[in-house]
Amino acid sequence: MSAAAAQAPAGAVQHRGMITIAIMLATIMQALDTTIANVALPHMQGSLQASQDQITWVLTSYIVASAIALPLTGWLCGQFGRRKVFLVSVVGFTIASALCGLAATMPQIVAARLLQGLFGAALVPLSQAVLLDINPAEKVGQAMAIWGAGIMVGPILGPLLGGWLTENFDWRWVFFINLPVGVVAWWGIARYLPESRPKGEKLDIFGFATLSLGIGMLQLFLDRGEQLDWFDSWEIRLEAAAALAAFAFFAVHTWTVQGVSFLDRRLLKDRNFVTGLLFAFIVGMILFATMALLPTFLQGLMGYPVVYTGEVTAPRGIGTMIAMIVVGRLVQRIDVRAIMAVGFGLTAFSLWQMTRLTLQMDSTLIVVSGFIQGLGIGFTFVPLSAATFATLAPELRHQGTPVFSLLRNIGSSVGISIVQSLLTRGTGQAHAQIAATVGPGNQGLLHLPWLTSPDSMLGLAMLNSEVTRQGALIGYLDDFAVMMMITLLAIPLLLLIRSPRRKAVGGAVEVPH
Repeated sequence: MSAAAAQAPAGAVQHRGMITIAIMLATIMQALDTTIANVALPHMQGSLQASQDQITWVLTSYIVASAIALPLTGWLCGQFGRRKVFLVSVVGFTIASALCGLAATMPQIVAARLLQGLFGAALVPLSQAVLLDINPAEKVGQAMAIWGAGIMVGPILGPLLGGWLTENFDWRWVFFINLPVGVVAWWGIARYLPESRPKGEKLDIFGFATLSLGIGMLQLFLDRGEQLDWFDSWEIRLEAAAALAAFAFFAVHTWTVQGVSFLDRRLLKDRNFVTGLLFAFIVGMILFATMALLPTFLQGLMGYPVVYTGEVTAPRGIGTMIAMIVVGRLVQRIDVRAIMAVGFGLTAFSLWQMTRLTLQMDSTLIVVSGFIQGLGIGFTFVPLSAATFATLAPELRHQGTPVFSLLRNIGSSVGISIVQSLLTRGTGQAHAQIAATVGPGNQGLLHLPWLTSPDSMLGLAMLNSEVTRQGALIGYLDDFAVMMMITLLAIPLLLLIRSPRRKAVGGAVEVPH
């Protein structure tokens, strides 16, 4: 039996199945809410009488609150016990979901989303820590496959479920759907999860304050940058400067403080953990950046309805689930670096396929490339989770899992900001290049079937609209190409990971030097 399983209470091992179901319900509930509200924003905007700039705070408030509260998870567990923190988080998240659904004004829903982010931040890292502790070493791969399926499939299926609920019921059901799930999850955790022993850890106030300020300012910088034209705005300059200063103070404080620091320095001495953080950042960037591009591409350029957009992107989640089921059994038999290399290779191939998208195609390529990318993400994330925590001391997991989730979230924010910025710039450049070719000599463009009178105002407007569509297509294809190159460049970095292997006796983990 592994060290973690040996330290876990007997009740946790005995009720492993029920604990897994309960905590994964809470995890999926939180993971779904990262994307389920996106497709409902236009309906919410009209209902709440909000402007385009105001309605984005429904997303931004949740992301910022979650990012700030996430690093606090480890200290809360050490202070009050993991079970109490889990239960309070589930109750708070469920109540906040109900408040979101009942909101009648913009300030009300933004405040409710802030509460959702604060209470939901701990759910994902806590579920990972619990699964690592209640499973023996030979089952860690399968446990991480279950956990990974929840946090990866949730955001992928969120738009599909959100679109269906909005289309057939009301946008408020995007939040009300959490209520029965939260009640069942709370009951399972309260009934079967034993309490961990509180350690009465002291809180490093300065470390927490500087890290929270840095994360909050970074999230605002990334979320608001594209809207405000980045460094042409004083707000963005101030947010960037505040983030840099806060992170610098946090880094210096962490390395020089005597006694307890908010980030345990022992975490940074584990090579696999630090390397795992790098790859968590990369995986978050690739997955969520692609997910942010496809819905706008399919709805804006291809004219797909919301529900159909969810249907053609759902195979990505199916591919992820299949890969995680398979890879959970392979982690103990095959070098995790080889499995991850296959995963990154499949992901890069799917992104290459996406660079071949056209505006005249059917949905086949979207479905196929999405399924292959789902396989790639599944083959990457499970061995990454297993390798990251394979050599980390069990007593550090309650601090390590929030940091792991934090880097994945920051990666997703950075990735989304990069692709959106590149898309805006690329679309403008492509529009200018295409428009320069429009003239009497371009007979093919000027004699399109739908362009009856290119010299009229209506004809010119139609022509400009088509040029804009083609320019946007080029912008999307360039974005997919950039993400493909990032994926390929990540493969050599796998050599930084030490592949853990089990000893023949006792199942302990050893890392070759």
